[in-house]
Amino acid sequence: MDMHTVVVGTSGTTAEDVVAVARHGARVELSAAAVEALAAARLIVDALAAKPEPVYGVSTGFGALASRHIGTELRAQLQRNIVRSHAAGMGPRVEREVVRALMFLRLKTVASGHTGVRPEVAQTMADVLNAGITPLVHEYGSLGCSGDLAPLSHCALTLMGEGEAEGPDGTVRPAGELLAAHGIAPVELREKEGLALLNGTDGMLGMLVMALADLRNLYTSADITAALSLEALLGTDKVLAPELHAIRPHPGQGVSADNMSRVLAGSGLTGHHQDDAPRVQDAYSVRCAPQVNGAGRDTLDYAAVVAGRELASSVDNPVVLPDGRVESNGNFHGAPVAYVLDFLAIVAADLGSICERRTDRLLDKNRSHGLPPFLADDAGVDSGLMIAQYTQAALVSEMKRLAVPASADSIPSSAMQEDHVSMGWSAARKLRTAVDNLARIVAVELYAATRAIELRAAEGLTPAPASEAVVAALRAAGAEGPGPDRFLAPDLAAADTFVREGRLVAAVEPVTGPLA
Repeated sequence: MDMHTVVVGTSGTTAEDVVAVARHGARVELSAAAVEALAAARLIVDALAAKPEPVYGVSTGFGALASRHIGTELRAQLQRNIVRSHAAGMGPRVEREVVRALMFLRLKTVASGHTGVRPEVAQTMADVLNAGITPLVHEYGSLGCSGDLAPLSHCALTLMGEGEAEGPDGTVRPAGELLAAHGIAPVELREKEGLALLNGTDGMLGMLVMALADLRNLYTSADITAALSLEALLGTDKVLAPELHAIRPHPGQGVSADNMSRVLAGSGLTGHHQDDAPRVQDAYSVRCAPQVNGAGRDTLDYAAVVAGRELASSVDNPVVLPDGRVESNGNFHGAPVAYVLDFLAIVAADLGSICERRTDRLLDKNRSHGLPPFLADDAGVDSGLMIAQYTQAALVSEMKRLAVPASADSIPSSAMQEDHVSMGWSAARKLRTAVDNLARIVAVELYAATRAIELRAAEGLTPAPASEAVVAALRAAGAEGPGPDRFLAPDLAAADTFVREGRLVAAVEPVTGPLA
């Protein structure tokens, strides 16, 4: 557990704090202002609960059952029941980091003072996070409207001491036992609190924030692998000149071109060895890498803007307003988040596709400008990287399927009261798979390009200093260089870890300076 502490106030949180809590176990504390805002909003809810007029979420049923007024004696049962009945997820368990992000982001909204939840409930949410207790949340159960209902319900169930959860040691136990073991008293929910714990976009938002962090690394990594492939193919780096990108001023395009230029600085391979097979221009997958990578970068920037807005939001229904009103709304609809989750799956698929095309070019003796077939040691006896490209192609094919937008779908629920939904949770789940696959695809290109560069070096050509640094670091990480065929999966796994952990970027930056 990271001893870094994240303080939750009334005005949202940052992407960095989400990652710190979700992935690195940062502790969570409520600010004094948040506790004060929680108490003030609760006074408003208590006053409304004492009135004879029905108020949605306070003294009524929910969804299609909102027309029934609930008497005082049944309201605690009502709040328990909504959590129990909505904790109806099915399928595989969701990853621990996703559940921690889900809980933390719900706490962020609760702490805003717009939900009417008591301070002691918010403190229990923080205590559960700090104890390393992770509710069991399942793959299926959210339509991304009225929030991520089933996933959040499983989290709320743990606060009540019911259901199952995973302890800090990874053992799954009854939630009540885990709370007791850490000295945490289960909460007794009161008016509006059950509903307030369920009504948010927290799951899809948490997955968006973590995907953005991963994709930033992968886009910089893909700039590096594109540069390495250009170099191994004896391409020209003239297409990376800043004046060419200035006349089409998409920001990401210029950033990717600059990254590639810095990786290739000092190369003895680029643009000087085309005598045997003269080329006027390199293939699109080489020449257009900055345009494709850059367009993806711009999409990441837009998605980050949407994530930032959502991180600053208080998503609940109804909400407590500063003037004392409690008003219903549609802010729980996940459309803004769902759209960008789908956008990211599209650009990730295209990035994977262009990486695979460069890999295939490196392996094809008719297009690789003098490299051996499949980069094999003794082609025919050895297959080289032939099947590594098959694996990469299979991943790319799945990426294309994952790029089909979930947000274009909708399915009615709750007796047609909730008749249009975002499917944002589904968009987030498939994006996580796409991000995992993209790391593997980039890793295969890296492995092929470094082998090709080593083969060029063996011919007496001098790679760029940054390329030499990558080759040395990757070999030290366990991915071996050229030679006779061997069991290849461990090498590819080592390359995957090297990319995923940011070690590819770290390997070049001492030579290039910080890359964007």
